[in-house]
This record gives sequence, structure tokens and C-alpha cells, in this order.
Amino acid sequence: MAEAKLKDIEEPAGDVVIRLAGISKYFSVVPALTDVTVDFHAGEVHAILGENGAGKSTLMNIISGTLRPTDGEISFDGEPISQMTPDMAKARGIGICFQHPAILEDLSILENLRVALPSSLFAGREAHGVASDILATMGLKVPLRMRADGLTVAQKHLFEIAKALALKPKVLILDEPTASLDQESTDMLFDRIREVAAAGTSVIYITHRLAELRQIAQRVTVLRDGRVRGGAMVRDVSDTELVNMIVGRTLKAAFPPKAQAASAETGLSVAGITTGDLKDISFDVQRGEIVGIAGVAGNGQPELMRVLAGLVPAAGTITLRGQSLDQRALLRAAAFMPSDRHVEGVASGLTVRENATYSALEKFAVGGIMSRTRELDQVRSIFADLAVKTPGLEAPILALSGGNQQKVVMSRALLSDPGLIVADEPTQGVDVGARFEIYRILREVSDAGTPVVVNSSDAVELEGLCDKVIVLSRGQIVETLVGSEVTEGRIVAAAVNATTHVGEAPKAPASTAGTFRHLLQSDNAPAIPLAIVTILLGLYVYSQNENFFSVYNIYNIFLLATALGFIAMGQTVALLMGGIDLSVGPLAGFLVVVASFFINDDQSTGVMLAGFLLMFAGAVVTGAVNGLLIRFANFTPIAATLAMYIAIQGFSFLLRDNPDGYINTTVTDWINWQWGPFPVAFLVLVAFTLGGEYLLRRSRMGWRLRAVGSDEHSARRAGIQVNRTYVAGYILCSLLTGLGAIMLMTQIGVGDPRQGVNYTLASITAVVLGGTSLSGGRGTFIGTLLGAILLTEVLNAVTFLGLTQTYQYFFQGILVVVAALVYSGIRRRAAQGGA
Repeated sequence: MAEAKLKDIEEPAGDVVIRLAGISKYFSVVPALTDVTVDFHAGEVHAILGENGAGKSTLMNIISGTLRPTDGEISFDGEPISQMTPDMAKARGIGICFQHPAILEDLSILENLRVALPSSLFAGREAHGVASDILATMGLKVPLRMRADGLTVAQKHLFEIAKALALKPKVLILDEPTASLDQESTDMLFDRIREVAAAGTSVIYITHRLAELRQIAQRVTVLRDGRVRGGAMVRDVSDTELVNMIVGRTLKAAFPPKAQAASAETGLSVAGITTGDLKDISFDVQRGEIVGIAGVAGNGQPELMRVLAGLVPAAGTITLRGQSLDQRALLRAAAFMPSDRHVEGVASGLTVRENATYSALEKFAVGGIMSRTRELDQVRSIFADLAVKTPGLEAPILALSGGNQQKVVMSRALLSDPGLIVADEPTQGVDVGARFEIYRILREVSDAGTPVVVNSSDAVELEGLCDKVIVLSRGQIVETLVGSEVTEGRIVAAAVNATTHVGEAPKAPASTAGTFRHLLQSDNAPAIPLAIVTILLGLYVYSQNENFFSVYNIYNIFLLATALGFIAMGQTVALLMGGIDLSVGPLAGFLVVVASFFINDDQSTGVMLAGFLLMFAGAVVTGAVNGLLIRFANFTPIAATLAMYIAIQGFSFLLRDNPDGYINTTVTDWINWQWGPFPVAFLVLVAFTLGGEYLLRRSRMGWRLRAVGSDEHSARRAGIQVNRTYVAGYILCSLLTGLGAIMLMTQIGVGDPRQGVNYTLASITAVVLGGTSLSGGRGTFIGTLLGAILLTEVLNAVTFLGLTQTYQYFFQGILVVVAALVYSGIRRRAAQGGA
């Protein structure tokens, strides 16, 4: 069948679409690519092979415009391009699917599509219909309103591919597209690749799996150490020759020898393991055995691995060397190698050395004191065994290629001297040479007496590595293969021919359950408990003092909440981007001081209008400087805005060292105009809130703002101008603070350099109460408005209850802590419901 498919695509190559001539790329003085020359033809699938760190990703980033070559020339359709950019690449029809999908997890599925794809794709058509058609190309059936963090690793890869295919690209770059896919999804992907190639698309296919070349590729180019080591038509080159070009040596065997005879000693015994997705799982691992877990994706394999690692509670017993272990003991005894190394495998803020050793620090201690020499010796030793390629032990972990990051994860597992190895897709995204090293290490660990359990979607890998294979279907064991029975054919047949069924609990009607789950998952979910708390607090204070609900007091609460509300809305913008703005309080006070020179009783209307313009001009300048310092001067948001906090406060005292410059009373009366119990300015704030919420959810500007805070790297790969968005966001933050300053101006009525500072902490408190994430990507203007009202109500209630000012800070702190606990609980339950 594979041969037939190969013949179907072996037509004469079309015109050269992309030509790379003499491409070199240096990082400092370290060469990543050296004199690479290669052509990519229309209608042809061209595979790029090479070990991790060979330069494949660098080459693809140069083609897509993410990186600029140090030397060499790129030609597109015969036209030389001096400097390819991401926008230029997208305009010319170059689509790329990254090995680690550019998914914005805090945005919904539909929002991910809208922000990453051109608006013209949705023009004149209903957005949900377009999105459903895009997902259908890769067989994805997921709710469009679901947040993208609810997708599995495999679904994220399919989603990334579907986005690229939606562009109908002239050049399609696929970087390890099948790393997380099962056989059915892989076959579907290959069908789509054949379709687009037949339509004239040039497909550049990066893979570590030699077997895939025979199914999908026509031509292959091999990179090693940043240089082209060879290239040929796939039909004209053998696997042995390819491996020799990839690793620079010939691998005598793909897998180490298996255990010669099963030991009578049982290292691990699993009995009756049952969870929501697993039912009565039982098996033994004898000494010297490697046991594999197989099955079609979605049948409980990942959950079983997490149970064995102590990460998920389960009924049943797990016995290690005769000792029954509970979940906590399993956590200590097992070394877990997760399939998604970016989410669970590596700590992105740590170095290579720290990632390799943080779970085994006690091993390197002498008398309770860390021995750096012992730590370095062991790290270097295991890195040598696994052939980890790193610019240095103190380099950032993200500086390594994906496969080398996976090797560091394995190094950490081995350095901790575990009682059990639980490896979930251990060779995902790892090159041919490194796979052999991982197989060898796992076999050596098993021979030494440590039980090893491996989950893999690659039946060939299970056949070559494992002594026993447990096949799961719908959370149950359908077949156990031992010894000579462990073959690719038997594994696949057992998985696809299974007829097991698992009873499901009755579910609520889809419309009701889906709507409720979506509400819990939405950013506006915190607004509900916040509104309830606000009402209950008001009723309680009213029961103690009937004047609390007087028209005057309600007006006063809303008027004070308006100034805080506008400033907190600006703070929300900063936090949505993953930043923070400590300068909003002093900025509000500074703008009032500026206004006090122009908006006075003895000034003309023109002068007063100039005062308002100067206030907003000052806000724009402040926001722009904050954004530029953060994006181009490498200041952290805290450092940049703290520096601005100090500078603005100093400017305020330079302008006025004491309160002076009384604000025009007519202006104050107009701004504080009352309609019933409500200030009109508060109604304006409500309108701003609803408009901002609409833009946040329904406009490209809002999606980009949230995308930057969700994942800056993925946002950039999705084509978002991150720097421009960030600077614009800080300008918007300051402009909203300017509106808050106008309200503050009418409340204090004088230019006072000491006023406004407290609004920094108050704005952050209101935003946190509203449920906006401090890590960016998730937030709501509605929640911020309610947070500002509740905070103002608390301060007002303290007075009505006759309490001291100490209680104001006490109650604020209690509210923030309770809000954090409630919102984290809501999101945890929502995530469980979505799963």
C-alpha cells in the first residue's frame, strides 16, 4: 500500500518555488547553518532529515521570515528576496506548522482562528460555519467556544495543521507533524498532504521517522551540524544510507537486545486500577522487563501513566518490590517523563543544569551542603550517555532544540535514582540517533532491576523495545502480548479490532450542560460571585444603618467608584498583556496637577480645553514611554512602571509643592452631573465597560491584546505585531487613567501632588477581585467594574459601621484572598468539566 501511494505522487517535479543559495546563519560566533543550498519544487513533498540541533528549525525559520540569514540568498518564484519577513512570507503564501503549535490557550478555538487567519477568509460568511469547515479538514470536532487549553496535545497539532491548510498555501512547511498523532490521524494528514501537493503546493516535511518517507515524500535532504550532508529521491536511497548521513555513523540495530528470559522476580504489580476512564487494569512487570502500553489514542493510556506516576488518584493497588504504595509514595518513587515536555517536562525559567538536577538535589549534598563539583560531574556524565547537545550547562533550557530538551527530561528522571520509570511517549520529537541512546538507557535501567513502563503511539517502537505490551481499548485491557507475540501487526490488530464498551453515566442535555460549562470557563464567570457579594454586603450594612441606601450615599459610592473604575480598566489592559502598570496612581495625581493650571475659574474656555488636551497628551506620552522601555529597553514591566511612578511623582512636586489651583466649579458640576441616584459619569463608565468587553471578545484588536498576554511567542508566530500591540496597550492604559484623573480632579477640586498615589494598589485590587489573571491572557472589564464598586462599597461600609480605618485594609486583604481561592476553584472545576 505504501508503495502504491508513493507511485501516485512520483510525478516529475514542478518549477522551483523556493531556492536557498549558500545560506549561513550564526548566533554570535556559533554557526547554526553553513552554506546550505537546496531547492523546493511545486507539487513535491520534500523531506528534511537531521538530528536535533542539526539546523532544521533554523532553516525553516529563515524560509518563513522569522530569522534572517547571515549570508546567502533566498529566491521565491525566481525573484531574489533580500530580506524575508513573516508578513512577506504570509503574503507570498508560505504556511508553517511548528513542532510546538502556536496555540493561544487563553483564547477560544474560534478566536484562535480569527486572530491567526486573514479577515478575508471570513468575509461575507458566518464565522462559525467557516471555522467548522476549517476544523473538519483534519477531523476535529470540538466546541468553537471552548478555550484552547482544553485541547489534547494531538488535537493541538491537528488544529495547527488545519489553520495552515485554511490558507491554501503555495509553500507548506510541516515540522514533525505526526509526533503526537495516532495512525488514523496520521493517515488523514497524509491524505491532505497528497491533495495539496497534487494541487501544486510545495510541501517541506521535517520528520525523524524514516518509515514516513516511504509513504509521503518524493525527495529528501539531510542536514548534520548545520550543513547539507546529502540529498536524493526517496526511491533511490536506503534507510541505512539515510541513517549514516544523519548521524555520521551506521547504527547496527535500531533497538538494544531484549531480556533473554523472564525473571521470576516481580518488580511492579498493578492490580484493579480503576478511575473515571480506566476499569480494572492489572498487570505485572518482571525484573528485566520493559512493559509497553498501546492502543488507539484516547483510550486511557495517558491516564494510566499518570496513575503509575502518582499524579492521578485511583482505586486499586500498586506494589513496587513487594511494598504497596499509595499516591504520595508513588510520587516519590516514580520518575515521570511526560509527553508534553513544554507544559510538564521543562521549567522554562531554569537553566539546562537546573532542569536536569532539581528533582535530585539531595544526591549532590555532602553533610547537607550542595556539592557543585559532584552535581556537574553527574550531569556531564549522563549528558554524554544521551548525547545531549547544549551550548553550555548554564544556558537557558529553551535555547536547546526540542529533542535535546526531551533528553534533559530523561536525564532528570535517571539522576533521581527512581524506583520506577514511567515514560509517556519518550521519543516524541527525538531524532534517530538520540532514540537509540534513549532505548539503550531504558534497557540498561530495566536490566538493573528498575521497572520500566512505556506508552507509545508507535507500534514499531513498542515491538522493538518492549518485552510485554498491554493493549487498552476504552480504558480496559483487551490483550496482553508477551515475547514473540509482541509484533507491530499484533499490536495494531488488537487495538483496532477491540469491541469493548464502557458504560457512561447519563449526561445532562447538551444545550444546558454545554452552556453552563461554557459559563464556568468564561472570563466573566467571576462577575457572578462578585455581584452576589456586593449585594449581600449592601444588605447587611443597610440592616445596621438605614442611611446606607440613601440616594446621597448611593450617588457617592458610584461617583467614587467611577474614578477607580476608569483607572482599574487601564490596569486591566496592562494585566491582560501579561504586564502591570505601577505608575497609574501617580499619573492620575500628576494629570490633576497639570489641570489645576488651566481649568480654573479665571480661565477662558479655550484655555480649559487646552488643559484637557494636555492631560491626555501627558497620558499618551507616559504610556508610550512605559511600552518602549519594556519592549525595546528590556525593562521588566515592574521596573519600567516603577521608574515612571517615581519620575511622575517627582514632576508633580516640581509643579506644585503644596495643594493649589482650584478647579472650575462649573466644570466640576458638569462632570458630576446626577441622574437619579447615579452620576452620569458612572453611566459613561458602564458604557465604556460594555464597549471594551465587546471589543475584547469580538474584535481583532481585543484578540491580539489577549493573545500577547496568553503566549507572546505563539502570538508572534501567529502573525501578531507583538511590540506594536504592547506599546499601544500601555498607551490605552494611560488614556483610561486620564479619564480616571478627570473624575479625581472633580472630587478633590485642587491640584494636590500627594493625591492619586493610592490608586495604584486600589486598581490592582479591583482588577484581581474582578478575576483578571495576573499572568495575562484572561480578564474582563465587567469584573473590573464590579471589583471597583465592591472595593468602594467596602470603604464606605466601614464608615457606616463605625469601624476604624484599619478595617478597610483588613477587609480588602480578605476580599483578595477569598477571590483568588474562589476563582481558582471555579476554573479548576471548569477544566475538569471540559475534560
